[in-house]
Amino acid sequence: MPRVKLLGHAGFAYPKGLRAAVLEAMDAQAISVAELARLNWRLGEAYADSVAKTVEQFGVKVDLVGCHGQTVYHQGAAEKYLGKPLQCTWQMGEASIIAERLRVPVVSDFRPADMAAGGQGAPLVPMLDFCAFRSEKVSRVLQNLGGIGNLTAIPAGAAVDGLMAFDTGPGNMVIDGCMKRLYEREFDKNGTVARSGRVLQDAIEKVLAEPYFSALPPKSCGREQYGDAFVSRFISMCRKAGGREDRDEDVIATATALTAASILDAHRRFVWAHLGQKAPLATKIEYVVAGGGTRNSTLMRMLQERLEPLGVKVRLMEELGIPAQAKEAVAFALMAWMTWFGLSGNVPAATGAKRPVVLGKVTYG
Repeated sequence: MPRVKLLGHAGFAYPKGLRAAVLEAMDAQAISVAELARLNWRLGEAYADSVAKTVEQFGVKVDLVGCHGQTVYHQGAAEKYLGKPLQCTWQMGEASIIAERLRVPVVSDFRPADMAAGGQGAPLVPMLDFCAFRSEKVSRVLQNLGGIGNLTAIPAGAAVDGLMAFDTGPGNMVIDGCMKRLYEREFDKNGTVARSGRVLQDAIEKVLAEPYFSALPPKSCGREQYGDAFVSRFISMCRKAGGREDRDEDVIATATALTAASILDAHRRFVWAHLGQKAPLATKIEYVVAGGGTRNSTLMRMLQERLEPLGVKVRLMEELGIPAQAKEAVAFALMAWMTWFGLSGNVPAATGAKRPVVLGKVTYG
C-alpha cells in the first residue's frame, strides 16, 4: 500500500476574469468552440504558473506532475445521445503547457478511464483515503466539503474493496450560489450570514425527498444538478417556506443546513449499516472533514450537532496530518504516481467500475 508524505502545499486562486469564464462555461446553454479552446489553454497556463511557483517556494525537484484540471461538465449516469447511451466528463487545462514549462511528464484527465470501465468517474479520492487514513481500530468517514460533498467510509481494518464512497449532495455550491444571487458575494465568510438566519426545515425536507438522496451508491452529482437552475428553485422554495417573514439570511441558513442535513441523511441511509457490517462491533466512528466548507464555522457546528449525538466524533483532517485544503492535490499527486508505475488508481466499490483501471493520460515534457 503506497504511503504519502506531504512536503508542502500552496494554493492559488483563479484570477477574477478566469474564474468568471470558468463559471460561465459550466452553466452555458450555448458557447463557441473558440471560447472553449481558449479557456482550455488559459487554464493550462494558470496551472503551469501555480506549479512553477510552488516548486520555487519549497525548493523541490519535480519529476512528475498530476493535474486533475477544471471540471466543466460531468455526467456520471448514462443518457442517450445520438442513438447511444453514454456517460461523459470533461476536465479542462492543457497538460502540454505544464509539461513544456516544467520539462517533466504530466498525468492528467483521470476520470475517463474509470467511466469507460463502467464507473461514474467519481469519487476518485478514496484511494488516498485508504492509503492515508485507514485504521485497524477506528472506522473513519472522510467527508469532503468542496462544491459538492463526498465521502469515503472506511470500516476499521477493511481492505480496499471494503470501502464505500459517493457524493452526498451539495457541499458549498448551493450556499455560494445563493450568496452570489442575494448578496453579490462569492461565499458566506465564516458562516456569518447563515448564523443570523433561521433554518426553513420544510424546504430541506422537500429537497431531501428528491430521488438523488435515496439512490443507492455508487453515485455522483455536480453543477448539472446543483448549479444555477437548482439555486433559483431553492430560493423559491425558501420564499414559500418562509411565508411573510422570509428573509435573505434565512435562505443562506437553510442552504447551509441542507449540506449538513444531506450528510446526516447519507450516514443514516447508507454509511451506518456499511460500517456495522464491515467493521468489528463497538468500533469508534470518526467523521474527518476536509475542503473549503471547514472554514464555515456555522456549517461545522451544524454537522457536529447532527452527528455527535449518534456517537460520531467530528474531526478536521489537519489532525491526521494533511491540511484540509491540500487533500485533493495530494490525492491526484498519488494517482499520478500510480499511473506512472502502471498501477490502478480507481476503487470500483466507490465508482461502480467493472474493474480496477490505470487512470489518466501522460503528456511527456
